[in-house]
Amino acid sequence: MDIMVILQIIVLLGAIFVGVRLGGIGIGYAGGAGVLILGLCLGMKPGNIPWDVILIIASVISAISAMQLAGGLDYLVYIAEKILYKNPKYINYLAPLVTYVLTIFAGTGHTAFSMIPVIVEVAKGQNIRPSVPLSIAVVASQIAITASPVSAAVIYMTGVLEPFGWSYPTLLAVWLLTTFLGCMVTAFIMTMFCKMDLNTSTVYQERLKEGLVKPPVGMQEIKITSSAKLSVWIFLIGVIAVVCYASAISPAIGLIKPVIVTRDAAIMSLMLTVGALITVFCKVKLGDIASTSVFKSGMVACICVLGVAWLGDTFVSGHTAQIKAFASETISQYPALLAVVFFLASMLLYSQAATAKAITPTVVAALGITAAHPDNAYMLVACFAAVSALFVLPTYPTLLGAVQMDDTGTTRIGKWVFNHSFFIPGVLAIFFSVAFGFVVCGFM
Repeated sequence: MDIMVILQIIVLLGAIFVGVRLGGIGIGYAGGAGVLILGLCLGMKPGNIPWDVILIIASVISAISAMQLAGGLDYLVYIAEKILYKNPKYINYLAPLVTYVLTIFAGTGHTAFSMIPVIVEVAKGQNIRPSVPLSIAVVASQIAITASPVSAAVIYMTGVLEPFGWSYPTLLAVWLLTTFLGCMVTAFIMTMFCKMDLNTSTVYQERLKEGLVKPPVGMQEIKITSSAKLSVWIFLIGVIAVVCYASAISPAIGLIKPVIVTRDAAIMSLMLTVGALITVFCKVKLGDIASTSVFKSGMVACICVLGVAWLGDTFVSGHTAQIKAFASETISQYPALLAVVFFLASMLLYSQAATAKAITPTVVAALGITAAHPDNAYMLVACFAAVSALFVLPTYPTLLGAVQMDDTGTTRIGKWVFNHSFFIPGVLAIFFSVAFGFVVCGFM
């Protein structure tokens, strides 16, 4: 291997390592610094900035922030709480189901934050170690991104795959089915093989003696306003409009021709319109939107994608020939290896959409996938869920939030970085989602 390539890899991994240590928005900062070093010191041309991904995230987050300020997010959480508290024995299945649905609806896994304390409370009430339902729920909120009709990752991948004969509704159906099954099978396995009894946890017993564990308080009733309900309905109508429009302009359906407003432009404009409607009809104070937790976390995500995805694209673009050679020689023979590539890339790039955008074009070119020869496109469809390996490095916000909010101490990060509560359920969920993907694609 050329010494220059070794140095470039060191800079790539070094920037990511520094970003992970900094945490949060620091990942984006470190990514930008990595691009600077690769360009000025190692002669690499800066890659493409994923503006479409960033702008879709920003527009969706702005609409969700308006809904949160109107009380809509609290309303959704209240509904989810009622489901969990009414069926506490099934917490291991209902917790990931709730976070999965919230992510599908909102297009961001950060909605899981609001459910973490509820999951902890219900689990403690049933003498179940919160680490089991929490780990599955956090993983489900990440994998659901690859099936959400308003996520940047799905919008990008459907745009890539449609010219190869895969319609938008078909792709949504495949990804919804396979990722949901993957999460539920994982929940079943974790329930069967994990230690569930909370009282047998030595960490919990120690914290209990020290008075660090709060007793379950049960469900708290909150007042839901008409504005809160209205904001949810407005957002839901916006999501339905995105799905309908994206389906109508799909080449396989072709209800709208010519296509003047692209899918990316449609989702951004629709989400901004949703924000405007919520602001007007729910009487939201515009000045307060930027102070919401969703807006803050969403803007942090935009900077992270800007920095680390730009860094990743810079490196990948500089070694396109080598990556194409590897893909054409190995992935064509062993399709499941594409899932491994997606998995490893997302672990470093920290974003489903950024990973898909960095890797997919090179794979498409390497495998010779064209409109005339679309046979290998099924690999991309089946392996898409593997871009959700954001849980591998224990630095993702919802993962850290689960560790911090579980006062029993059962949800934790081990000494060896990777031996944390989320690694096994995450790997299992992706494995089964991809496996189901290949099975479903085999029948199509």
